[in-house]
Amino acid sequence: MKRIILFFLIWRISLFLIAAVSPSVIPQFGDRFPYWQERLVASGFPHFIWSFGNFDGVHYLGIAKDAYAYQFTQAFFPLYPILIKLGSIFTFGNLLISALLISNVAFLFGLIIFNKLISQVYDQKIAFWSSVFLLTFPTSFFFGSVYTEGLFFLMIISSFYLIEKNKILAASIIGSFASATRLIGLFLTPAFLVSQPKRNILPPLLVPLGFLAYVIYLQLEFNNPLYFLTSQSIFGQERSTTEIVLLPQVFWRYFKILVTTNGLPFFNAASELFSTIFALLMLLVGYKKVKASWLVFSFLAIIIPTLTGTLASMPRYILIAFPIYISLALVLSQPLKIIFVAVSTILLVITTMLFAQGYWVA
Repeated sequence: MKRIILFFLIWRISLFLIAAVSPSVIPQFGDRFPYWQERLVASGFPHFIWSFGNFDGVHYLGIAKDAYAYQFTQAFFPLYPILIKLGSIFTFGNLLISALLISNVAFLFGLIIFNKLISQVYDQKIAFWSSVFLLTFPTSFFFGSVYTEGLFFLMIISSFYLIEKNKILAASIIGSFASATRLIGLFLTPAFLVSQPKRNILPPLLVPLGFLAYVIYLQLEFNNPLYFLTSQSIFGQERSTTEIVLLPQVFWRYFKILVTTNGLPFFNAASELFSTIFALLMLLVGYKKVKASWLVFSFLAIIIPTLTGTLASMPRYILIAFPIYISLALVLSQPLKIIFVAVSTILLVITTMLFAQGYWVA
């Protein structure tokens, strides 16, 4: 545990330092999202702190402050902003600091439980390298930002840890909170059923309760139970919410994008495409090496967003597909592990700088 806490602190401090020097490397702030001045700059904290609330972070802060008063913010599930609001009681009303504390503390506990889970299923060496791959992943800074990644990671890892302890009811209750945090929390139900094929199927059916509570709220408040879905296309990611687009069609679209764009759009398209392919390959590598329930959850968490016709945000979405890091730890030789970590760390520095300076990464 001491080693994991030390790694976390090095990771967190390093990200703040990268954000602090980012204006010297990328002098122009991107400013491609609304509310950044009134919800981030106005917090009174320096850039290297408030910049971790860029993009979706401003919407979570807005919901925490004014609920769903702003149109189309219904795309963001409610549990995280509720916790931000509650946490602000202890941060003298500062929502930004509350959000950052929740994300980082949750991720730290998730990292500790992750290390413990992998140690029990495999061994300490695999757990060590899995944790290193997780922390140095090119988009891992989202775990410590005003995003749901840190909290959601804690929930799914805690659920699978409890499954290993045969505490299916407790795992399902945590799963219900996960489904009130992200839509893909629903996929814990099939994962739990795979892990417990001959046991009581009723507890996993508790998982969707968080999601259903939000759907009922949307119906009562806005007369649209699917408002979370219909709002998705408003955020400029060209998502289709009216038809299913198969993955080969999406890949073909991205190949065409890559041959017709350059600069940051090319970088974003390339990272979205190759991160998706990489994640799916790692899950394939993990077949028969990683627990089936973990693979089921991760595969669904990756493949379902692609059915909207875009791979936008996939470098972030694949973060919670934790079998990726286990597969890397299992199959890479020691020299390849070191090379992978070095390359991944360089990419993490680049993406953190871009994000901190207001440029879309994922």
